[in-house]
Amino acid sequence: MLDGILDALAALPRAPTYFVLMVLSAVENVFPPVPADTAVALGAFLARRGHLSVVPLALLCWLANTGSAAAMYAFARTHGPTFFREGWGRKIMPPGVMASLEEAYGRWGTAGIFVSRFFPGVRAAVTPFAGVAGLGPVQTLLPAAVASAIWYALLAFLGYQVAENWDAVKVLVADTNRTLGIGAVLLTTVAAVWLWRRSRRREDG
Repeated sequence: MLDGILDALAALPRAPTYFVLMVLSAVENVFPPVPADTAVALGAFLARRGHLSVVPLALLCWLANTGSAAAMYAFARTHGPTFFREGWGRKIMPPGVMASLEEAYGRWGTAGIFVSRFFPGVRAAVTPFAGVAGLGPVQTLLPAAVASAIWYALLAFLGYQVAENWDAVKVLVADTNRTLGIGAVLLTTVAAVWLWRRSRRREDG
């Protein structure tokens, strides 16, 4: 299925191709399974073959991704605290867990957001939860934007460098995401254990 989508993308004219890649980069923050990384690498692959320009490609995808991350942050900051403090949202995240989450973002927020934005799956959650925890926009969006800029620049560079072989590009992106995915599982596990222990201590206290 993915190969069919990417083949169809490769057959589009230049302007719609930029648009589709931007949409994929943006939607990743709403629906993480979207193959934005592979799509950006494909765009760089097409740039090497003369279908696109690699610098505008990376810049446009970065702007779309950063814009959607900012939108998710703003939505979560506006509506998240009320949702998690009332009704069944309170059951999903009890007050002790919410307090521990706010503490975690207050202590490691900027650095944690920067690092987490490199991990698939996790990267979509860090900015909305920063909004829920009440972290400021500069503390949230600046590290997220810098991390995304580095990541997309790396994807564009790798896709451009190995443009002679699209299968090699896919394997490279898949291997990278697999490694980062393992890191994401470990990071999520550590964060969940820390939140659970802190919330238990608050309850016992």
